[in-house]
Amino acid sequence: MNVFELSYNALMCDNIAEKITRVDQLHTLKNTQTLNYQSSFQINAVEFPGRPLKPTLARFHTMPKRGKSDLGFIETIHAICHIEFNAINLALDAAYRFRDMPDQFYQDWIQVAFEESQHFQLLNNYLIELGYQYGDFDAHNGLWKMTFETDYDVLARMALVPRVLEARGLDATPKIQKRFKNSNFKPMVELLDIIFQDEIGHVKIGNFWFHYLCKNRQLDPIETFESLIQKHIGESLRGPFNIDARKSANFTDQELAYLQAN
Repeated sequence: MNVFELSYNALMCDNIAEKITRVDQLHTLKNTQTLNYQSSFQINAVEFPGRPLKPTLARFHTMPKRGKSDLGFIETIHAICHIEFNAINLALDAAYRFRDMPDQFYQDWIQVAFEESQHFQLLNNYLIELGYQYGDFDAHNGLWKMTFETDYDVLARMALVPRVLEARGLDATPKIQKRFKNSNFKPMVELLDIIFQDEIGHVKIGNFWFHYLCKNRQLDPIETFESLIQKHIGESLRGPFNIDARKSANFTDQELAYLQAN
């Protein structure tokens, strides 16, 4: 079975239930060792991956601030659900797009896609319990925008998507959990615990492959990371950083010192 074709078809699928089924199939095939990682398949730029018509995408800076009302908390749940949906696509894109990597690279990102689909379902099921569903509120496209902008090089992708955007989730989650703990939506605390532990693993995967590529290309990891930050973000990353979680995700002491010095 052609891993690149299957990953692309899942990536471009715009029906949520079918996308999840396709991800489940990839995950099963990975575990039964029937995927072909040496197969050929065209590489296309994907500015718009498969997604349902809703939610409507808005610019990040035009998104209204969420209040402290129950509706504000529900909007926050929806926003996290949207992040997890986008994360399915970014993992599928990594498995599809980048060639000539070790088999483990593709297996890792298929595993990430599967876990992100589990997160999405947990959150969407909770939204449904609350009388809502994914697509009921507007959302922004920041996570995919960076995915698209780093499609030219696996090193740039590993540097900036898992190690910056997903790692931000590690920084933010404890504070978000504290808010939910003092709300009418306490089940979110446990759901975020599940997601948080998996996301440590996802960032760890990004770190592993970033350092693997730097070593192979004889590049200094911190200098390379800094140059990519300036190229794609244009300013230094700002804290606070969840140092313990980032250590668990295998950020080096030197990398953590670099982050805290900026």
